[in-house]
Amino acid sequence: MSVLVTGGAGYIGSHVVHRLAALGRAPVVIDSLVTGHRDAVPEGVPFLEADVADRARVAGFIGRHGVRAVLHFAALSQVGESVAAPRAYFQGNLVASLALLETVLDAGVPSFVLSSTAAVYGTPDCTPIPESHPTRPINPYGVTKLAIEHALGAYHAAYGLRYAALRYFNAAGAEPSAGLGERHEPESHLIPLVLRVALGLRPHVTVYGSDYDTPDGTCVRDYIHVADLAEAHVMALDYLEAGGDSGAFNLGTGRGYSVQEVVDAARRVTGRELPVVYGERRAGDPAALVASPRLAEARLGFQARRSGLDEIVRDAWDFHRGFSPP
Repeated sequence: MSVLVTGGAGYIGSHVVHRLAALGRAPVVIDSLVTGHRDAVPEGVPFLEADVADRARVAGFIGRHGVRAVLHFAALSQVGESVAAPRAYFQGNLVASLALLETVLDAGVPSFVLSSTAAVYGTPDCTPIPESHPTRPINPYGVTKLAIEHALGAYHAAYGLRYAALRYFNAAGAEPSAGLGERHEPESHLIPLVLRVALGLRPHVTVYGSDYDTPDGTCVRDYIHVADLAEAHVMALDYLEAGGDSGAFNLGTGRGYSVQEVVDAARRVTGRELPVVYGERRAGDPAALVASPRLAEARLGFQARRSGLDEIVRDAWDFHRGFSPP
């Protein structure tokens, strides 16, 4: 049985491909390479450069490789960009995913794991956030991911497609020994931006807002190591194949770290000063976003084992020192 990983040349997808290959789970990859990197896919893993909306090519690839499960990462994922360019997000995320689901159903593939997001919750009423929290996304990125979740629920009820929608909080870290890490251009994630300051590629760290209702006034987020995310996808796949109930699962640690704590961790790990400039709050930034991971722990057997802040930053630092962006 092969496992199709869409977006398998991207940041999280490539880590999942690496883990599947290490376990002998026969991953095969489709990626448009719009944001992915061909060299992130291990040698020997079958690869197709294509958009998941190209039903004929995707169907042929699924048939040739005997695919029996799909892990779907191919998507646009920048919140601010989704507000400025919603057409790209509804087309690239929702329309393309619906086309992929049609291909999957026609091919008789029984299991589907979606890379979803905590953005489906919007501004939270409470923290840590459980899966039962109301879903009220406040940007097109979250809206499109939630719409795909709704489609999966309907397709499960009508056609028996087994699915898990994995709602990430803040993916971070790297697998430097495998040459894998964050390579976004432009970069918008906090930890690689802080490390670019440590590398002398940026003059300072900009902290957006220092007057939030948090212990140090800066935003708090739940950071989860990308290697833990990769393990969670394998567990979700095993869970579905064993007959587990379909649904949504938070992937986080239940522990939040502030922007200031991230900067402090980077100073410890790198041994560098890292100048900070405090700016105004960004519109739409909640004070705290922290997952309740209890459902994933109970049903998938998931535990975040590598998601201590210093370990996340250390692995990212080791990767970025070996791969400096232009």
